[in-house]
Amino acid sequence: MAGDQVMIALGIGCRRDARPAEIEAVIAQALSAARLAAEEIDVVATAADKLQEPGVIDAAQRLGRPLRGIAQNDLAAVADLAITRSDRVQRLKGVPSVAETAALAAAGRNPRLILPRIANASATCALAQGEGAQEDRR
Repeated sequence: MAGDQVMIALGIGCRRDARPAEIEAVIAQALSAARLAAEEIDVVATAADKLQEPGVIDAAQRLGRPLRGIAQNDLAAVADLAITRSDRVQRLKGVPSVAETAALAAAGRNPRLILPRIANASATCALAQGEGAQEDRR
């Protein structure tokens, strides 16, 4: 990545077996709210334990972006930057928002939310930008 180039990460959280259409709908809503095109997204991120969810896999493929699973300790490392707080998610996952923390962790150094979590009945989505992961920097 170039020195001043930002990385935009799209974070997804979802219920088990969430329908692809529900995940895609919340992504479309997030992109519209942030006034971003799908092509501006660098990576789709979710909690590592959600990497096998068909809806998440399908969403990343439709966007044509790599899917990255974020380890629990990496989600927790950026939890203080999350804006949305879900008591249920905190109890189940140990972070205030899977979508927000996944986006923040995937955005790399100096991350910040550009769109806090939005949700529908089955899925959540958030957008973050940062300086990219250390291994992405040349």
